[in-house]
Amino acid sequence: MVCSGEYLMINTNIDWAELDWQEELKNNVTTLDQLKAYADFSEEEEQKLSAVTQVLPINIPRYYLSLIDRSNPADPIRKMCFPDAEELIVEDALGKTTQDPYGDDKHDKGNGVLHKYDYSTLVVATECCAMHCRHCFRRRIVSRKTDHILKDFEKAIEYIETHPDITNVILSGGDPLILSTPVLRKMIMPLAEIDHLDFVRIGSRTPASYPLRLFDDELIDLLDEFNRKKALYVPTHFNHVNEITPTATEGIRRLRNVGITVNNQAVLLKGVNDSAEDITALMRNLLRVGVNPYYLYQCMPVSRVRHHFQVPLKRGIEIVDEARQYLDGYAKRFKFIIGHDVGKLEICGMLDGRILLKQIHARSGHKEDSARLILQEIDDQAGWVTL
Repeated sequence: MVCSGEYLMINTNIDWAELDWQEELKNNVTTLDQLKAYADFSEEEEQKLSAVTQVLPINIPRYYLSLIDRSNPADPIRKMCFPDAEELIVEDALGKTTQDPYGDDKHDKGNGVLHKYDYSTLVVATECCAMHCRHCFRRRIVSRKTDHILKDFEKAIEYIETHPDITNVILSGGDPLILSTPVLRKMIMPLAEIDHLDFVRIGSRTPASYPLRLFDDELIDLLDEFNRKKALYVPTHFNHVNEITPTATEGIRRLRNVGITVNNQAVLLKGVNDSAEDITALMRNLLRVGVNPYYLYQCMPVSRVRHHFQVPLKRGIEIVDEARQYLDGYAKRFKFIIGHDVGKLEICGMLDGRILLKQIHARSGHKEDSARLILQEIDDQAGWVTL
């Protein structure tokens, strides 16, 4: 499910904040022919990319395309949104891949409700996004009609109400902020009335990929109204300092002005942010605009993503350790994380040639694992751990 419409070349003088966010989505680049206005492809490349788009369609806002340095074929913004022939590779030296690396299927309660941890419930609110990120770990859901998303608001609320151990709810997707504001209102306001919820999160990449959404006064008023009743957090997803634009900064300011805490969950990506300089610049500039560095995820072994984006774990540890030498206490608060089927694992470093992990969340029924330390042998090319 992608937005389509007549293609328009980017005018560099566009005031993105003044555009109607829903109308502008109709100008997204959604075909290979449209993408050719931004890059040259050989006939062989075009054939391969055509196959790639059958797996995950192209969907790129004009705003995000405007961030690309067209003189640099290795531009990190381009890599996150352009399809690439490497997406045809499903297995290589890094190891096997999967369509469900986080184990969502094991914890799917139906109706888009995922209940992996006793105290948290994730609701897959939509399959739509403003942009199709090429590193997406839920790409089997994005843009497709699926049974894995929310169909019935009332049933989801009933599930949460009848599980008093749940202390927080995460609305995810897809991207919940791509829902219209009236629909989002129906979805979140009943959560404000559930006493055993301490807070609610709305996970969204729109601050980075489509900040136009945040200039909708109706949306900001809704988030303000909710936040006055129950604490609201927005985990967002900036991966590179070039995504932190004046437009994105102003969008973040509008969230912060109504008391919303914004945390960042980046992913370590080959060719995007795989140097200490990249991570240092990202974390420092997030703090400049009032966004808290929270997680840096190891790229998951996702089918058609791993080969293209995953950095070997040993190299990732070197990058993070070096970056932390240049970061102050607030900037280095982020955890380097593996979002594993068994739960979340913090990557603490290397010890005597072995990777040291600390489990910080464990799936339901495995509370004894929630604080365990793990030492595991890994080779130089390993991008994941087996538990």
